Amino acid sequence: MDPRINPQKRYNDYSSYIKRVFGERVQKVSIDAGFTCPNRDGTKGRGGCHFCNNSTFNPDYCGPETSITAQIDKGISFFKGKYKTQKYLAYFQAYTNTYGQTGKLMEMYREALDHPEVIGIVLGTRPDCLADDLLDELAKVNESSYVAIELGAESTNNATLEVINRGHSWEDTVDAVHRVKERGIPTGMHFILGLPGENREQLLDHARKVSELPVDFIKTHQLQIVKGSRFGWEYGKNPEKFDLFSAEEFIELIVDFLELLDSGIIVERFISQAPHDLLMAPRWGLKNFEFVAKVEKRLRERDTWQGRLFDGD
Repeated sequence: MDPRINPQKRYNDYSSYIKRVFGERVQKVSIDAGFTCPNRDGTKGRGGCHFCNNSTFNPDYCGPETSITAQIDKGISFFKGKYKTQKYLAYFQAYTNTYGQTGKLMEMYREALDHPEVIGIVLGTRPDCLADDLLDELAKVNESSYVAIELGAESTNNATLEVINRGHSWEDTVDAVHRVKERGIPTGMHFILGLPGENREQLLDHARKVSELPVDFIKTHQLQIVKGSRFGWEYGKNPEKFDLFSAEEFIELIVDFLELLDSGIIVERFISQAPHDLLMAPRWGLKNFEFVAKVEKRLRERDTWQGRLFDGD
């Protein structure tokens, strides 16, 4: 087993990565800086991705009507009740957070970094919205403050990306990963497992393809049908179109996925939880930590671990 893998968890977990990098507890604080997306504003399309209602991502303290500094203050107040001593990463989360003029973007990022309790920024974005001059500026910031970029890949299958109205290709994602890593910036990728039309072998192939790239960390989550999205509308009319996982099926898929994933890639998340009032399906009744515990238990039961099949152990 790769020494980077937590032997208790049997995968390369994100909390251990944070402790290695920072030596202390660090919490992400979400920010909504008022961005949009190129497949919403007409540049590439209208209506956004078919799975998306961005309200499912944002905590209650986020809102573009509030300044970045005020959002950070509210987020810190929320988390300080749980953990008295920790630092924070400003997580630019809603929509496409590198979509704009470089000068204006850097002003926003610097406002977050100027907060005395913030030690870095994490930028959620699309792979087709990363200008080279912006990456050059972020590389300079990364010399003194932590900077990470999370790319919404969602799938490695171009046919799927067209079906969900994503507006970019897998080749765009591969190009973005290499351009970010050339500048020494930690790079993450995000995938939705269970998008319409993808069979189990195609889902597992995502792990194989990601493992070929210089990716630092990965997030996955189950397809969730949420109100206010195109898929939500389609599900209401034709639910049998969607082959949604049960919790038990998704646990088994995640274990299979981990076996194929390069053990050097940090796993940040397995599932996501849309707000109860927006989620249409699937309703598993499991909290995130409960799901994680079940994955770890299943890894032990199968006596397997992340990278077992990739690394050839």
